[in-house]
Amino acid sequence: MKKLLLCRHAKSSWDHPLLADHLRPLAKRGERDAPRMAKRMHANRIIPEKILTSNAVRAVQTAESYLDVFVKEGPEFEKTPGLYHASARAILENIQQTPDRIKTLFVFGHNPGFTDLINQLGEDLENLPTAAVFGFYFKTDRWMNIQSGNASFWLYDFPKNKDPKIP
Repeated sequence: MKKLLLCRHAKSSWDHPLLADHLRPLAKRGERDAPRMAKRMHANRIIPEKILTSNAVRAVQTAESYLDVFVKEGPEFEKTPGLYHASARAILENIQQTPDRIKTLFVFGHNPGFTDLINQLGEDLENLPTAAVFGFYFKTDRWMNIQSGNASFWLYDFPKNKDPKIP
């Protein structure tokens, strides 16, 4: 069984409107929400073996907040340009390249690709908010084989969720 957590980057800053999109950092709210969500996952014993992130500054900062919380567990950490504003198909292709020894993968990236992928995998979601996490189980031992036909809903949580129910 494979476990996938799609983690949208936390709220980004628009303090410098002329800054290239790829270079936008987290806003204060994003700096607060990212570690809060990481701690929720850790408290529920949802531990990544690998963290894969878009190389956009805001996604890397969000992923690094998680890495700080999970440092003792020693997850692998990888940045890739292939997740920056990627389509659902491109995100899935990046995920499918994960070594099969990894059972739990956290992927950090962007909308609309993440919301589109969630919908393609069989869940109905209008919009994945910033800093939200959406998880699936897959009944397969190979990342290359993940698809809607073997996907099951696992969890959905976001910073403003006052009553997170995480299995």
